[in-house]
Parts: sequence; structure tokens; C-alpha cells
Amino acid sequence: MSASQVAALAGNLRAVWTAPTTDARLKKRIVRTLINEVVADLDDGTSEIVLVIHWVGGVHTELRLPKRRRGQRNATPDDIVDAVRQLVLIANDDVIAGVLNRNGLTTGNGNRWTRERVTALRSYRKIPVFRPQVDGVEPWLNLGGAAKLLGIAPKTLRLAAEAGQIEGAHPLPDGPWIFSRSKLATPQAHQILDRARQNPRHLTGSHRDQENLFHSTT
Repeated sequence: MSASQVAALAGNLRAVWTAPTTDARLKKRIVRTLINEVVADLDDGTSEIVLVIHWVGGVHTELRLPKRRRGQRNATPDDIVDAVRQLVLIANDDVIAGVLNRNGLTTGNGNRWTRERVTALRSYRKIPVFRPQVDGVEPWLNLGGAAKLLGIAPKTLRLAAEAGQIEGAHPLPDGPWIFSRSKLATPQAHQILDRARQNPRHLTGSHRDQENLFHSTT
């Protein structure tokens, strides 16, 4: 290939490379034709992979790529790990998998969550498993359970939590609220009950689905 042909190909390289008719075999031929060699090195100071492309004709191009940390590719995002840390307070691995899937979240490999995958994540991250209390007095409650304990409607408790009138965790948009039993015995919690008593509609009378973990978000 003459110098003028190489220059013409280089000038239209992007168009040729991205053309629907350019298959893998042609791309390999282009690379062999235009590139003499590629030299790779590591820049520990910036944690980057440095690629120097030696083109036909003597031009050099330097590319820098972020160096992947060990295990980074398959790592579960920190926000999902944090959500699991909170969800184990009230839910087993099977339920947690359902909540994660309902929120459109996937594993580090892009897979749907299963009980086994949640268990593996907990084990790797040293997150304890959910175990129901023998006496039935759970230290953490979902929205329905907490509202029932206070004697108010779940919606009333949710609105109070959203307003910051009582402490509650809501790890995922389409998932359960989590309340500490101890926080339900505070003066702030009793103030919510007192206000609810002034409006009978805000007292207990919730639909049974609102006490279920999967429907405790409203």
C-alpha cells in the first residue's frame, strides 16, 4: 500500500471502522496495515495503563486507560451493599433478592438476584443473616408492624418518617421501611400517636397487605 493510500485510509478511518459492512476480519486487516506496534506500560502514580500506538509513517499516539482494581469488574455497587445491610434487619435472603429485583438492581455481573447470590454477597461482605427472634419480639419492624405497634395507620407513620418526625430507614424506593422498636417508644413516637388520635382516620385500620413486607412502602 502506497503512502497516499495509507493517508486516504487514515482520513476515513472512523467511517470505515464503524461502517455496517466492516466485519471483524476487515478490522484486523486495517489494524495490521496502519499500526506497526502497540507498547503498553503502567503508570503507578496515576493508576493508569499507558498505550503508545506506533502508526505506519512514524506518528505516535498515547492513550491512557484507568487501571482496574482487583475484583472491580465483578464488584457489587456500594449502594446495593448498604441496602442489603439494612434489609437483613427484617428480611431473609429470598425476600431481599425479590426487593433488589423489583428495584431493577443487578449483581456485579449484571445478573438478577437470587437467594443464593444474596447469601454469597452477605458472606463476602460479612453481613449477618436475618434470624427471627425466638420470643417473637423483633428489634426491627417493617412499616406495617411498626404502625400496628403504635396503633396508627401505616400511611400516617410513613408520612411522619418522611417528614423526619420519627427515625426510619427506607433503603430502596420500591422496598420496605425499617423502624427500630426502641424508637417507637420515644416521646416523638407518642406525639405522632397523639396527633393521630385527633383524626380517627389516622388510627389503626390498615389493610392486611400493608403489614406485608412487599407492600410496606406506602
